Amino acid sequence: MTQPKEFWVKNMVCSRCLKVIKQELLELGITVLSLELGKLLVEAPGLSDAQINQDVTKVLHANDFEIVKSEEDMLVERIKIILIEQLVELPLTLKVKTSEHLSSTLHRDYKALSKLFSSKEKTTIEKYFIRLKIEKVKELIQLKQHSFSDIGYLLDYSSVNHLSRQFKDVVGMSMTDYKNTENWKRNYYDEIM
Repeated sequence: MTQPKEFWVKNMVCSRCLKVIKQELLELGITVLSLELGKLLVEAPGLSDAQINQDVTKVLHANDFEIVKSEEDMLVERIKIILIEQLVELPLTLKVKTSEHLSSTLHRDYKALSKLFSSKEKTTIEKYFIRLKIEKVKELIQLKQHSFSDIGYLLDYSSVNHLSRQFKDVVGMSMTDYKNTENWKRNYYDEIM
């Protein structure tokens, strides 16, 4: 009996990815033991390790994902996933600074994490998190259920003015203009970089 194989997957940062990957692997006779954002654990007793690697790689590539090969790339993916998971439950309540949260969760010095992230992604962790939050703002505007003040509160902004400035810096238009155009362009979380 073969041992379960673990894969870290680059750009698998949204839940829509999970169902497709699981279904396609099952069709190839590969049992998915665990599948969470960025991490896949499989087994296939009738297949060799080489065949499992080949089949998993084929499925991932067909869905625009790739296997993370280095520990550094794995850490960067884990940082992204941790930040995305922060935005699942609203209102966002950051009990500790993002830097402290990442450092304690990953058991690494934040300066080292920040330097690694910046070198791999060509942006800072802070700017990446701001872009994630702005994508969430776009989603909330499109739902038409919240005022701008409510959105600011839900995403833990100190004021609606702070949110408005960040939104305009990232999107290039005001939240009001974005809301009124209804030509809504949003990015999937795995497309933010």
